[in-house]
Amino acid sequence: MTKHLNLKDFKEKVFDYEKEKDWKYQGELPAIIDFYADWCGPCRMVAPVLDRLSTKYEGKIDIYKVDTEKEQELSAMFGVQSIPTIVFIPMDGQPRVSMGALPEKEFERIIAELFTEKVE
Repeated sequence: MTKHLNLKDFKEKVFDYEKEKDWKYQGELPAIIDFYADWCGPCRMVAPVLDRLSTKYEGKIDIYKVDTEKEQELSAMFGVQSIPTIVFIPMDGQPRVSMGALPEKEFERIIAELFTEKVE
């Protein structure tokens, strides 16, 4: 099940950018964050894909959603200028940002590439 993140949750579960200067992921599983808006057509196309992936990778990947209308500070921190913007966060290393709606096969490819140690 995808989980909605607000600023407070983000700082606890992903990255507290007020305390840390350098990226330091705080989660226990790799994560995908979908920056979306309810009015966005491509965002609505991505939502069921992420729901399927959250079921398939339950306990292996955390999948979060951030409403860009409500969480403007968080969106600005990631430089979100178009939606959907998808952020892939491996356990180690920097996040990878992808803009636009991705097909399910592309999500699977990126998951296999970035999160191999957790999803096999």
